[in-house]
Amino acid sequence: MKFNEKLLDLRKKQGLSQEELGMELSVSRQTISKWESGQSYPDFQRLVMLSDYFGMSLDELVRDLDVQDVREQNLTEEKVASLYSDVERGKELLRKCIKGICYAGCIFLVFAVITFVIHLIYPDIPWLWRTY
Repeated sequence: MKFNEKLLDLRKKQGLSQEELGMELSVSRQTISKWESGQSYPDFQRLVMLSDYFGMSLDELVRDLDVQDVREQNLTEEKVASLYSDVERGKELLRKCIKGICYAGCIFLVFAVITFVIHLIYPDIPWLWRTY
């Protein structure tokens, strides 16, 4: 029997809901659901808490657990987390670039307005408006 099936069976034999088991382990109902569906696995601390709660050894609890499956699941989660952080870094860089372009545009606009106002006030100063 796989770990997720064993956990589901143990929980039901105890007459617990996912919510109640989650409260005992300080995790959400959704986390228990993911463990029971095989989408993720508990960390070592939670495995120890589960084995204590159900009164069995860790070996009994995780026997028949496919270690390679756990490794692949953890690798997949790490890859997703890495992609997410890469996307967030890209978004932050894009925000900074847009902000820099806006600042440069504002500075240019202020410079153009000041130049235009000076030209209106002093239209006949040759050294100021020298054209070649």
